[in-house]
Amino acid sequence: MYKNKKIAFVFPGQGAQYIGMGIDLIDKNPEFIEVFYSFLSKTGHDLRSIMKEGPEEKLTTTSFTQPATLAHSVMAFKLFTKKIEIKPDFVAGHSLGEFSALVASEALEFADALYLVHKRGEFMLKANSDTPFAMAAILGLDPETIKNICEEASKKHLVVAANYNSPVQTVISGTKEGVELAGVMSKESGAKKIVFLPVGGPFHSPLIKNASVWLSEEMENIKFQNAKMPVISNLSALPEINAERIKSNLIGQVTAPVQWVNSIKYLGKQNVDIYIEFGPQIIVSRFITKIVENIRTYNIDKYEDIDKVISELENI
Repeated sequence: MYKNKKIAFVFPGQGAQYIGMGIDLIDKNPEFIEVFYSFLSKTGHDLRSIMKEGPEEKLTTTSFTQPATLAHSVMAFKLFTKKIEIKPDFVAGHSLGEFSALVASEALEFADALYLVHKRGEFMLKANSDTPFAMAAILGLDPETIKNICEEASKKHLVVAANYNSPVQTVISGTKEGVELAGVMSKESGAKKIVFLPVGGPFHSPLIKNASVWLSEEMENIKFQNAKMPVISNLSALPEINAERIKSNLIGQVTAPVQWVNSIKYLGKQNVDIYIEFGPQIIVSRFITKIVENIRTYNIDKYEDIDKVISELENI
């Protein structure tokens, strides 16, 4: 029975978006429409329309990808928890997903989080205005090796490990020359594949340090509360409930690497048995199964997934 298991709710970052995402969830709860109207009034952008119809170029722009992904994740979470009495032991989100996790833990209101990640996306795009940049996923090397490669390459051109996604996948970020150099060095060290990512900025790197300053200023206008359940920080890979420390972690997260591997290892040490991912497609669950063993993962993307997952949980 799932009630005897330790459970974590997990939320993806950007990269899983698709045209039509979350549309089947929006009409299931009147409060969702109000949140989208609030976003429209604050930003002048019709996020629901962008999620439903695109265009692709707009949906994949970071300042819209982030609120679209958060909206999808939070709606799926809210509809799921309306249908089943379940309280997770922990919540965690990958990069942007940490904001979704904060809504689930009641540290942030849905509408506030939606607006805040839209601004976060704007800041991340604006922060690096003239330095040629790149991001790439390195497959087939362990995180420590990639970290060392980045440190060596940075003696010539800035590049850092940005996302520790799994034991065999790490994303690097920095100057174009730095990422290319680290890619060559990774290949020489035995990497199976280097995948350059179509991104709008060198995310989670020092090149966008101004974004953390602007985000800090924006967050002064947003009400944060202590979390009702522990939120795993991307910055420290440890649980946090204090509102002020949560804010500090979010600011630091902008330029620091996403410690997803260590976050899931921490949850594994707490004997978390079940991970339920809320959001578009299946992203972080795939990473999780490469980090910890003997666990169950479930995914809620579409409305029809909710009853399916509840049925599976009740039959454990």
